[in-house]
Amino acid sequence: MTSRIPRDSRLRLVRPRPLAAAPRAMNQQRSRRPAPRPPEGTPAPAELARMARSGLADAARVARWADAALGPGGDSATADGKATLSDATAERAASDLGLTPAQVRADWDTARLAGLVEVHGDSARPGWRLRAWNRDDSAVLRGWVALFDAWSLAHPEPEEHEPAAVAEVVSAMPQVLSFLQLSAGPVPVEQLLDLLEQRVTELRTARCEIPYGPQPEPAAEPEPTDAPLAPLLDWALRALASVGALTYGDGQATLTPLGSWAVWVKLEQICVAAQSPAGNIEQAAEDMLRGCAQLRPNAARAEYRAWLAARPVGSAVTELLGAARGEDALLRGLAFEALRVVGAPAEPDVRAVLEEPTLRPYALLWLAEHDGADPEDAHEVLTREEATWLWVDTAAAVADHGEAPLLVRHLESAVQPTVPMLLDEVRAVGHPRTVQVLVALAAAHPDPALAKAVRRAAFQVHTGGH
Repeated sequence: MTSRIPRDSRLRLVRPRPLAAAPRAMNQQRSRRPAPRPPEGTPAPAELARMARSGLADAARVARWADAALGPGGDSATADGKATLSDATAERAASDLGLTPAQVRADWDTARLAGLVEVHGDSARPGWRLRAWNRDDSAVLRGWVALFDAWSLAHPEPEEHEPAAVAEVVSAMPQVLSFLQLSAGPVPVEQLLDLLEQRVTELRTARCEIPYGPQPEPAAEPEPTDAPLAPLLDWALRALASVGALTYGDGQATLTPLGSWAVWVKLEQICVAAQSPAGNIEQAAEDMLRGCAQLRPNAARAEYRAWLAARPVGSAVTELLGAARGEDALLRGLAFEALRVVGAPAEPDVRAVLEEPTLRPYALLWLAEHDGADPEDAHEVLTREEATWLWVDTAAAVADHGEAPLLVRHLESAVQPTVPMLLDEVRAVGHPRTVQVLVALAAAHPDPALAKAVRRAAFQVHTGGH
């Protein structure tokens, strides 16, 4: 018999680490082991990106429409402050694009999950991936992987399914996908069902608790999670097919080239971030920062100094702050690292951005350190809400550009003492990347109980529920 009460001990964070160190996480030295080669027959990255662009073409079209039609001064994009398109906006988009409102809403949800569009209350704006869509294959592939990670949100389960059973199946699907990837061809659904049942049994056994003392009488009705898993496997395979990860029909399932590559990437825990371009000193701030993203901290600081020496300080600071205002959270953290190299001349400009919510936490930390605070203690100048917003923003940078273990370790930098408290405050802070961050964390974390709680929070944020 399995416990239906989550054990808080399973969800406790390790001792918090000062949050001021979190924005520097992306500059930590990565392993120098040779990059593993993908399985033989895996298409080249350019071909994989072409497939991803094709699969997300409708979502990108709606995102571009939103960018053009819902800019500053435009109509409200969403209803009741949630991420669901308002009726008026959906009708307008359907008319402009020659689609039905239902198609527009579906494409809108896909665009949000892939990071092509971000919703701030009643307004929408393009995500940084949309800006890079036509020129950056890695941005396209990361957008598709974000959708792949969120497959259970992209195709919600029917209401009649027991939530606990659904969570078990979602937790077990990575093993099913790994088996599909290793099989490198069609696999009968009956075989996948056997594997799913075995994995679900393992999950139930792993969390089984035998408390001390007298036990209550067994329930008269069977546990809802004892329901047959075949309908849930059918839902999971259809959901994965809907995001382009596999094909499903005639009693068998086969990973697509994109799906096989994504599962391999997850297994190897590698990242597809773009390599540092040559000639960083001559680049604009955004490109220079991207080029420095893979460097060691000392090498990056040397690059910042050389870049700053080649241009007037005033214009350099303005350009760095402009890059920090962009959609890519990694660049935001790196821009303020470069501003630390600038030092005192940047203070007036940094102080001037304190009223900008996106930059305020970074600016407060910069000013605290500039005023002599120990970098390990600088986080104390942040309010709880500002610290939580910065935690989500840094997690977005890690999810976009880092490796899964780094995202899991990022939990250490949260100011909340437990995961349930962290999830409550993350949901309340309203960061536009909250869903993507929580989905990525759930996909990366090895603890099934924690991953289940994080997935539930992501679903609640995605649907506007509680």
